Amino acid sequence: MNIETAPGFRARVAKHAALADPARLRMVDLLTLGDFSPTELQAELGMPSNLLSHHLRSLEEAGLVIRHRSEADRRRSYIRLAAGALAGLVPGAEHGARRLLFVCTRNSARSQLAAALWRQVSEIPSTSAGTHPADRIAPGAIEVARRHGVDLPDLPPRRLDRVPGEGDLVVTVCDNAHEEMGGLGGVHWSVRDPLRLGTEEAFEEAFEDIAHRIHDLAPRVLAA
Repeated sequence: MNIETAPGFRARVAKHAALADPARLRMVDLLTLGDFSPTELQAELGMPSNLLSHHLRSLEEAGLVIRHRSEADRRRSYIRLAAGALAGLVPGAEHGARRLLFVCTRNSARSQLAAALWRQVSEIPSTSAGTHPADRIAPGAIEVARRHGVDLPDLPPRRLDRVPGEGDLVVTVCDNAHEEMGGLGGVHWSVRDPLRLGTEEAFEEAFEDIAHRIHDLAPRVLAA
């Protein structure tokens, strides 16, 4: 067999080579939970910015991570794992939680969808809240849930300060909420705001992004 032309072999070699460095392996371990800005990664790892940039380039070249601009502060970017980045690789450690608390700004779309999707795959309870809740759930969120057969309860958006409980694993699904909370959410998912465009396609994109992340996170969260 010619190993140089075997399907996917070179890509696997590149990923393993990138992950052979302890710092890059730690970065990927962190990113299996959610998205980080370079500044947040730098703080977590305690390394200078030029060295962090070097490691991020290596991970990008290996097809393990991608980056995009924050919707809240365009000067900031977020790093996330590429789709299928860890196919065939063992993810990071498991985490315990009594409940999943999904947070976005208005609690009218992304966080509501995330909590509903979580209930489909895990027996660990879930709920949602907003830093500045809207008056009602966005019609686009109701419609995309209906199209995918997801039960989205008709619950009014709620303020974050009225919802947290002991043992919650907080997951921010909104750049604005994450940055407003000072990065204190336990996990961050940089999901694009479908309300900015308000189109069916925007809600589908957000739904698919959240569903993918829920599928990846669920096996790693144990009841505390």
